[in-house]
Amino acid sequence: MKKVNGGCHCQAVQYKAQIDEAKVILCHCEDCQTMSGAPYRGAVVVAGQDFDLSGTVKNYIKKAASGNDRIQAFCPECGTHMYATAVDGDPADKVYNVRLGTVQQRNELSPTIEIWCDSAQAWLPEVAGTKKIAKQP
Repeated sequence: MKKVNGGCHCQAVQYKAQIDEAKVILCHCEDCQTMSGAPYRGAVVVAGQDFDLSGTVKNYIKKAASGNDRIQAFCPECGTHMYATAVDGDPADKVYNVRLGTVQQRNELSPTIEIWCDSAQAWLPEVAGTKKIAKQP
């Protein structure tokens, strides 16, 4: 486990977390492409009990490909996307997909898994050493 910290661009929302470095992902789904404005989005999976958030986020609820509703949390001041998580459940029991770009130690974290590779842009270079999954694992 590795301790990390991060926050939004304006620092109104900040967090501390403990992460498993093997759970750094790249998501190529069309929703992540659209919502990030990039060809994919990086995230690190964090257990709720290991995620300490300070500040207030604004939530946008989107329908995932699975049909489940997912919270997309962002800073209401600067708009930085912070994480995604399930709508229901105790926050300590949830799993958070914390946006990799918000992690201060992001340069120390390498992706291990790529998901929704069926939607990946054909012009992207190969990311060496990642397990590639066609859709959602």
